[in-house]
Amino acid sequence: MFIRGELRLANARIDGREELIEKLKGKVALNQSPTDAELILYAYEAWGEDCVKHLIGDFAFAIWDNRSQRLFCARDHFGVKPFFYSCAGNDFIFSDNLNELRRDARVSDALDEIAIGDYLVFGLNQDLSSTTFKDIRRLPPGHSLTFREGSMTIRRYWTPAVPNEVHFRDRHSYVERFLELLSQAVDDRLRTDRVSVSMSGGLDSTSVAVLACECLGSSRVQACTVVYDHLIPDEERQYSKAAAEHLGIPISYVVADRCSLFDEQVAGDMDQPEPFLLSPLTAQFHNLLRLCAAHGPVALTGFDGDAFMTEPFSSYFRSSAKSLKLNDLATATSWYVWTQRALPPIGFRTRIKRMLRKERSDSFFPDWIDKSFAKRTNLDARVKESANDRVHAVERRPAALQFLKSKVWAPLFEGYDSGATKLDLELRHPFMDLRLVEYLLAIPAVPWCVNKHILRVAMKDRLPAAVLNRPKTPLAGNPALQLARHASVRWLDSFEVNPQLRDFVDLNLRRSIADEQTPDGLWASLRVFALNYWLTNSQPIDRRITANKNRDSVLWKTSIA
Repeated sequence: MFIRGELRLANARIDGREELIEKLKGKVALNQSPTDAELILYAYEAWGEDCVKHLIGDFAFAIWDNRSQRLFCARDHFGVKPFFYSCAGNDFIFSDNLNELRRDARVSDALDEIAIGDYLVFGLNQDLSSTTFKDIRRLPPGHSLTFREGSMTIRRYWTPAVPNEVHFRDRHSYVERFLELLSQAVDDRLRTDRVSVSMSGGLDSTSVAVLACECLGSSRVQACTVVYDHLIPDEERQYSKAAAEHLGIPISYVVADRCSLFDEQVAGDMDQPEPFLLSPLTAQFHNLLRLCAAHGPVALTGFDGDAFMTEPFSSYFRSSAKSLKLNDLATATSWYVWTQRALPPIGFRTRIKRMLRKERSDSFFPDWIDKSFAKRTNLDARVKESANDRVHAVERRPAALQFLKSKVWAPLFEGYDSGATKLDLELRHPFMDLRLVEYLLAIPAVPWCVNKHILRVAMKDRLPAAVLNRPKTPLAGNPALQLARHASVRWLDSFEVNPQLRDFVDLNLRRSIADEQTPDGLWASLRVFALNYWLTNSQPIDRRITANKNRDSVLWKTSIA
C-alpha cells in the first residue's frame, strides 16, 4: 500500500464518473478507464484540496502529496464510509476500521467520558469528531483533514443547505427529472451482476427494487425483509410479498418474533467497536444482513426517503407564513384540499401563537446517571444544547434540513459498515445521493415532497396499487417494549456488573426493564446493559501491530517525521 513518494489509499465508490471525467479532460492526462481511486487522484491533481467539491459518492481516502509533504484526507458528505485517526507524537495513524486502529500499541484503551455520557443519554455521540476512546478521533462527514509537519487542519467542505428553488413549466418535468436522478443513483450503486434489496413493504425500498430490476433484470434481484407475525401488529409481510410478486423477484424473510433482546445467534454479532452499535434487536439486524450477503456482495436500502419527501404541511405553513409568501401558501393549501379531500393539518390559531414565541423542547434525562459523572462531563448542559438545536423555521424546508443536520446519519451508516457487521457485504443507499437530495430540497415542497407525492407519481404503474397508495405508518407496536415485558428478560437486570459501569451509572436508581413503560425509558435502560456488556467484552484488544511492523491492507497508516 506504500508507494514511494505518494501514499494512495481509498475506500471509495465515486459516482457520476462520466461527468467527472468530462470536467477533468484538459486539466490532467487521464487513463482510458480510470478506477475510482485514480479518479480521486486526478481530481486532486486538478483542484488540490478543493477536489472534494467535485466528488460525489461514498468515500474515505488519504493522499500523500510528496511535493508539499502533506497528507490530505477526506470523508464523504453523509459519512457512509468511516474514517478514524490517532496522533502519536509525530505519527498520524488512520484507518477505516476502529478496531484495527486500536491494535497499534501506541493507542490506549482510555475511554472518552463525554462520549460515554452522550451514549447513555442520546444513544450516540453528539460530537461527530469523537469516539468512545480518548486517543481515537473520527473525521466527521463532509470534512477534510490535512496533516503536515506535525500540524493538523480540519475543515468542513460541505454544509447541508437548501439550494435555490427549481421550477419547471410543467408538472411532468418535475417527475421526469426526479426519476432520472433516482435511476442514476441506483445504477451508480450497482456495479454488480446481482443485488439484494433490504425491502420492507414501504414505498422507498420497493421503488429501489423497481429500478434495480430495470437495470439488472428481475432474475438478478433478491428481496430480504424483516417481519413480525405475532409479537406486534405488522403488515410488512403482506405488502412486501405483493411488491415482490409484482416485480417477479424472490423474497426471503427474517421472522423477528423468534428473536429475543440482545440475541446473539451467531458468535461475534455482539462484538462491536463501540457501544452504540450494540442493538437490542441485534439478531433481526444481523440475520437480515446475512440473508443479503448470501445473495451477493452488494445490497441496496430505501434509507431514507422519508427525510426528504415527507415535509409536514405544518412546517411548510410556518416557513411560508414567516417569509410572508402568502401566494405560495394559498396555492399549496388549495392543492392539499383538492388532492387530500380535507383541510391541511395546520391548526392555524395554535401555529400563529407558536410563531409569536420561542418553542422549548425538553429532552429525556435518565435519573440513574451518576451525578458526579454528569457534573464532570457537563452532561446536563449538553442535553439542553441538544434540545435547542433546531433549524430556524424561516427555512423553506425546515423538516428536511433538521433530518439532514441530524447527528444520527454517520453512526447509522457505521453500523452497516463491514467493520461492524463482519460480512463481505456493502450496503448502499440510493436515496442518500447528493444529486438527488439537492434536487428534492430545491423543488417546491408542496405538492412534490408532501406524503412522497413525487415518488408515488414516478412509481405509478411500476408498483402494485396497494403498495403505491399505502400511507406512511410506523410499526403498530414497539417490538423491544413487547419483548421487555416478557419474564424471560429478567437477566437484563441481574447481569454481572463491570466495575467501570459504576463510574457512569447509579445502579441503585435504575428500575427493572419490565418496569419501564415508555420507549425513552426502556431504550435508555437497555443502553445500561449494552454498555456493561461492551465494557466487559470489548477491552482490552490484542495489540499485534506496533510502529515497527509492516503496514497491511486493513490498517491504513503512515508515519510522518
